[in-house]
Amino acid sequence: MHRDHGRDGQPASDYASERASRRRASGRRRPATGDRRPGKIRRTGGEAGLIRGSDTGLEPARSRPRADRTPEERPSAGRHRLGLAEAALAFGPVEYFWLAIFGLSLIAALSTRDFLKGLIGAAFGILIAMVGISETSAEVRFTFGSNTLLGGIETVSALIGLYCVPVLIELAATSGRHLKEDTGGTRGFRLPEAFSTLMRHKLNVIRSSVIGTLVGALPGAGGSIAGLVAYSEARRTDRRAPAYGQGNPGGIVATESANNATVGGGFIPTLVLGIPGTPPDAVILGALLVQGVRTGPTLFADGSSIVYTFIFGLFLATLLMLPVGLLIGRFAYRSIVRAPKAGLVPVVAFMTIIGSFAIRNSLSDVGIMLALGVVGWVANRRGFSVSPIVLGLILGRIAEEGFVQSWTIGDAMGNVWGQFFGRPLSLVIIALTLLSFVYPFLPALTRTLRRRGTAPPAPSDKRDPADPAAILRDLAGIGVMAAIAGVALWQCAGLNPEAAVFPRTIATGMLVLCGLAALETVLTRRVVEDRSYGSTGRRAGVVLSMAAGIALAPVLGFATAGIAMALGLMLSSEHNNRSLRGWGLLALSVAAVIIVFTIGFREALSVPLPGGLIF
Repeated sequence: MHRDHGRDGQPASDYASERASRRRASGRRRPATGDRRPGKIRRTGGEAGLIRGSDTGLEPARSRPRADRTPEERPSAGRHRLGLAEAALAFGPVEYFWLAIFGLSLIAALSTRDFLKGLIGAAFGILIAMVGISETSAEVRFTFGSNTLLGGIETVSALIGLYCVPVLIELAATSGRHLKEDTGGTRGFRLPEAFSTLMRHKLNVIRSSVIGTLVGALPGAGGSIAGLVAYSEARRTDRRAPAYGQGNPGGIVATESANNATVGGGFIPTLVLGIPGTPPDAVILGALLVQGVRTGPTLFADGSSIVYTFIFGLFLATLLMLPVGLLIGRFAYRSIVRAPKAGLVPVVAFMTIIGSFAIRNSLSDVGIMLALGVVGWVANRRGFSVSPIVLGLILGRIAEEGFVQSWTIGDAMGNVWGQFFGRPLSLVIIALTLLSFVYPFLPALTRTLRRRGTAPPAPSDKRDPADPAAILRDLAGIGVMAAIAGVALWQCAGLNPEAAVFPRTIATGMLVLCGLAALETVLTRRVVEDRSYGSTGRRAGVVLSMAAGIALAPVLGFATAGIAMALGLMLSSEHNNRSLRGWGLLALSVAAVIIVFTIGFREALSVPLPGGLIF
C-alpha cells in the first residue's frame, strides 16, 4: 500500500500530529472545516491583511481575533481613515457639477451693479474656459485654426490680465495719487491694531477658515475659489461701514483666512485618496512618489510619521508667516506709497509679463494675458464686472467635466433627469444654490413687502433715466456678448455631442440672458456703466507699450525689451514736470529693478527667459 509522506520523508500522520502540537503550544485553534477555502494565501499591505485567492476571484480572509492582531492590523485608526476617504469619495461627477453651479451662484453677491450682466459675464468666462482641447472628448474647440490656443487659456495668466491690466490702464490715465500715505504719525508694526481688527471680525475668521478647509478638500478646487466664496459670504453678512471694496478690512480677513485654510484642506484628498487638492499639492504628491511614499488609506497607519510631519510643518509655517509678513509688508507698503507713478507702472507691468511667462514658459500666454486685460477693461466700462468673468473662467472646466460625465452616465442608464436630480447629496447642493441666488435679494424683497399698503415712494427716490447715447452704448455692449454666444453656437455645430453639449448649453443661456438684459435696458432706461474720465491717449500708450515689449522679447531679450517697454510706460504715466536728472534717475532705477528680476527668474528659479540679441 502506498503511504503519504509529509515534509522530509516523514509519514503524513506523524507530520499532522506535529503541526497540531505546535498549534496547541502557540494557543491557536485550527479553523473549522467550513471556513477552509481552496487556493493560496498571500499577504498585502494595509488593514485588509490577508487576501485569499480562489477560483472565483479574490475575497478577504476571515479576521483573526482582536487579541491576536498586531498593532498594524488593529482597525482603531483605520475607521477614521476610511470614513474620511468615504466622505471624499461621496462626491461624484454630478455633485462636482452642482458644486460648480453653487460657486457660480456667488454672482448674485459679486454683481453689485447689475445681476443680469453678472450672469452674462459668468457665461462669457465659462466659454473662455472651453477654448482648446476638450478634456472630455479630446476634440479641438474655439481655436479658429490657431495653434496658440490649442493648450487653452492658462487660468493664472488670465487672472493677471483681467485684474491687473485694467488697473494699470486707469493708473496711467489719471493724474491722482495711486495710494494715500498715512500722515497720522503711526509707527511700529501695529500689532495691537491688527489683533483688535481680527477680534472684531472673529466670526468672519472662523467662517472663512471653515470655507477654505472645505473647498480645499475638494480635488481641483483651490485658493481662488475659496477666497471668492469667503469674500462673498463676508460681504453678505457684514453691514458695517465702510463698504466692502472701499476700505473694509473684512474683505482681506475673509480672503486670506480662506486662502490659508485651503493649504491644510488640500492635504485631505492628497494624502487620503492620492488626488491633489490644489496645484501645489500636485508637486508635493510627485515628491512623495519619488521618495517611494504611497499615499492612500494605509498612509495614516503605515506612515503616520510622514502625516504628522506635514501637520507640524504647516503649523510652523503659519507661525512664521506673521514676522515675515510684518517685516516685508511694513517696508514694502511704504516704498509703494512713496514711489512715483511713472516708476510704479512699468515695474508692475514687467512683473505681470514675467509672471505670466513663468507659468508655462510661453510668450503666447503673455499675449493672451494682455488681450484679456483689454477685454476686461472694456467689459468693466460697459458694466460687466470682472469678478463674474473670473468665476466662470475658474469653474468652467470643473462644471463641464461633471456635466458631461453625468450626462453620459444618465444617457446610458436612460434616466438623465434622475442622474442630475435624483441623488440626495445633489439635492442638498441644489437647495443651497437656490438659497445663495435668492439671499442677496431678500432685503429688497422685505422692504417691498413692508411698503405694501403704504404710500409709494416719492419720484425723487427713483434714478433719472439714462440719455439715448448711454442706452445705445449699453445695447452695443450687450449685442457684442450676444454675438460671442452666437459664434459659440455656430462653432458647436461642427463638434461631436460630448464636446458640444456643455458649451452649447452655456451659449444658449447666454443668448437668453442678453435678450433679457436688452429688454430691461429698453423698458427701465437704466444703464450701468463706468464713466471714469482720463486720457485716452495714455490708456492706448500703456497697451501699445506692453504689446511692443512682448513682441520684442524674443528678438532683443527679455530684459532689454522690458526696459524699452518701461520707457514707453514712463512717458504714458508721468503727469508732472520732471527734470532731465530726475528722468535719468527714474529710468536707471526702473532698469535696475527689471534686470534684478530677470536675473532672479533666470538663475535662481531656472525660468528659460528669451535671451535675444542683447539680454
